[in-house]
Formats: sequence, C-alpha cells, structure tokens
Amino acid sequence: MGLGGCIILIAVGAILTFATDWDMQGVNLDLVGIIFMIVGLIGVATFSSIARRRRVVVPPATPVVDDPARPRTRDGYSDGYGV
Repeated sequence: MGLGGCIILIAVGAILTFATDWDMQGVNLDLVGIIFMIVGLIGVATFSSIARRRRVVVPPATPVVDDPARPRTRDGYSDGYGV
C-alpha cells in the first residue's frame, strides 16, 4: 500500500468517525473509522521508514577502469565460444 492509500484510509476513517451519524445494526461505524485511521497511520509510518532506507546511496567500492589501449572488436570467433 502506498502513501496515497494510507492517506485515503485515514480520511475515510475520519469521515466514518466524525462526519456520519448512520446507525447500522451489528456494526459500530465509529469503531470501524478508528480502526481505519489506526491502520492508515501504521501504513504511513511503515512507508516512511521504508522510503528513508531506499534513499541511501552507497558509492562504489572499487573504481571502474576501462583500458583504452586494447581495441574491442567482435568478429564472432574470438569471444570465447569458438576457441
């Protein structure tokens, strides 16, 4: 679930808890709204911790050096398959 889904869960939960006065038999909409808000907050916290880890950039350990003195030609026979 992305950040947008978590925010939608929080918004729907707040609407069910604070903005509606529906009465359904066997379902407490206030409790359902609170559960939606809690799940949305947990999702936001999880998403932000994962996004923080994803931003870490590690520099390469060894530099890549290309040898310009040796030209690279491919004739189909010297690439290791026919030798």
